[in-house]
Amino acid sequence: MTSARLLRGAAGAAGFLVLAELFIRFGISEDLLFPAPSAILLEAVRLPTDSEFLTGVATTLGNWALGLLIATVIAVPLGVLLGALPPVERAIRPLLEFMRPIPSVAIIPLAILLIPVDELMKVSVIVYASIWPILINTLYGMHDVDPLAKESLRSFGFGSLAVLTRVSLPSAAPFVMTGVRIATGIALVLAVSAELLAGGMAGIGVYVNVAGSGNRMDLMMAATVWAGILGVLANVLLLAGERRLFHWHRVRTGAA
Repeated sequence: MTSARLLRGAAGAAGFLVLAELFIRFGISEDLLFPAPSAILLEAVRLPTDSEFLTGVATTLGNWALGLLIATVIAVPLGVLLGALPPVERAIRPLLEFMRPIPSVAIIPLAILLIPVDELMKVSVIVYASIWPILINTLYGMHDVDPLAKESLRSFGFGSLAVLTRVSLPSAAPFVMTGVRIATGIALVLAVSAELLAGGMAGIGVYVNVAGSGNRMDLMMAATVWAGILGVLANVLLLAGERRLFHWHRVRTGAA
């Protein structure tokens, strides 16, 4: 079933690229200068040999990983705390629901003004954007804990801390992992967006800006393709880890 899905996805992507190639070469005005997919893919294949691009990728991934790590360290304990203390969650929930829908990209200009250190500003934006999916999924996981399991442990004389560590945290762990996986893509988007808006010395977004200033749209799109590839690879790796670590959860919930 997985192989069939992969084949259908590859066929769909190949078909889209062929149609886009034909449309750009024969179907649009010559005044619209947009590179054909073949030209973009050619540059994308060449980019891994470009030391400037590789430096940019390393910078972007470094900010992405650091921001995601900090967000996880903040969001998971906070979500566990709020999930374990319902009165505190009810008091804070309105503030969370107010802040969560604010577009993370929209705070980049404010972050540029408030945080003068370039790398710190970019990491801070990534942290802000990544906290929400991890926090909300941790809360959902804490709410999904089987109350009968908790009561059974209490009936044997175990205290609240033992119930938390032996029942609540293991039960919520798959939700936390899902939150981290969702935050991974969001963090990469914010890492590149911050570089596009704030500039800097290196980064995928900085590379795109430089290519744009040289009117190299093929390079711009090729770098964007690599950003997408990195996001897909991160998601696939985390999804594989999630399935391997929490197979019991997928069986219990009947997930495919």
